[in-house]
Amino acid sequence: MAGYQNILETYSSLAVKSGQMLDAAKSSDWERLIELEQDCRKMAETLKRVEAGAPRLDADHLRRKVELIQKVLADDAAIRSYAEPRMAQLQALIGSTLQEQRLQHAYDGGAAGA
Repeated sequence: MAGYQNILETYSSLAVKSGQMLDAAKSSDWERLIELEQDCRKMAETLKRVEAGAPRLDADHLRRKVELIQKVLADDAAIRSYAEPRMAQLQALIGSTLQEQRLQHAYDGGAAGA
């Protein structure tokens, strides 16, 4: 029973953390989002270790585990809806900067050869 509780507590903590990640994404706090994502990754690693040696969950515990996983997945989808437009903006900015660098290099190279 203690193994069940430990697993569910870890899933519950992961669900809370994913909610915090969603809040960070909603407020465009990208640095905080990255910190929280790193915390989630550590929790996921902990879950792998804990579940590897734990007995099979009974039906009630399994149902709760599924609910928590569904919450984390829903948060993840919502986080992506906030993060993807920001990623597109950053990619456009990087592309623009690279284009400017290429043009500058082309003009600098032409001036050096003249």
